[in-house]
Amino acid sequence: MAIIIILIVISIYLLAITPNLNRKHSFKPYEETFIAHRGLFNNVDIPENSIPAFKKAVKNKYGIELDVQLTSDDKLVVFHDESLERICGIHKLLRDCTYEELQGYGLLNTQESIPLFTDVLKVLDKDTPLIIEVKPEGRCIEALKQTIEIMRNYDGIYNIESFNPKVVYYLRKHEPDIIRGQLSYDYINDENSNLNFFTAFGLTYLLLNFLTKPDYIAYDCTNTNNLSFKIISKLYKAECIAWTVKSDEQYRQIKDYYQCFIFDSYIPNKNAD
Repeated sequence: MAIIIILIVISIYLLAITPNLNRKHSFKPYEETFIAHRGLFNNVDIPENSIPAFKKAVKNKYGIELDVQLTSDDKLVVFHDESLERICGIHKLLRDCTYEELQGYGLLNTQESIPLFTDVLKVLDKDTPLIIEVKPEGRCIEALKQTIEIMRNYDGIYNIESFNPKVVYYLRKHEPDIIRGQLSYDYINDENSNLNFFTAFGLTYLLLNFLTKPDYIAYDCTNTNNLSFKIISKLYKAECIAWTVKSDEQYRQIKDYYQCFIFDSYIPNKNAD
């Protein structure tokens, strides 16, 4: 009887973590591709998630990953952090600011300011693989809806991902034709996480995949030993994106687990093996 119970539990677990495996053909533009994390930046004269960073990534023929969230006046902007403190030196949350107010804050003491998502799209090449991360904080579903509407008129290559399963689930139910990705990492050992243990456990081990059915998994490349990720990558052979690769050595260590690689802090050697 105990063996039967164990087998049932294992079966439920394997079903729970199973992503969507039926759209691998749609992921082809991303396979064996290097994606510039927040553009090709140096955070000196070219800040992350800035127009110059995206132009430089396009010029160097890299894909692009960027982050979107809403201002208090419903403008969809490209910015990573929940707070403006690290990048703008202002102790405010982005979602509490209007777009006009944000234009008065320089990015890392440069003349660049937080851009509108629509302005970023204008500098991209339609052949540039684009990954749009909808930030999990604030009004993420409203940000997602606005992203979807904007992308209806975009004829380039793109997909949408989020750490928040609600975003991925919304895409599955309402926009199933858009390639969707589930971002994750080790929430359990994140000292800055305010999640309870059970939520952190479920997100870390991708136990909501049965609901969201992501087309790919974007997982922290420093944690390839995660059991669920290893099963998804090696047993299910699902599409997986690595974040964030910071050296050729790290790339060589994890390349067999992933089909696509988000990088920053270095320039990848595309021939590294």
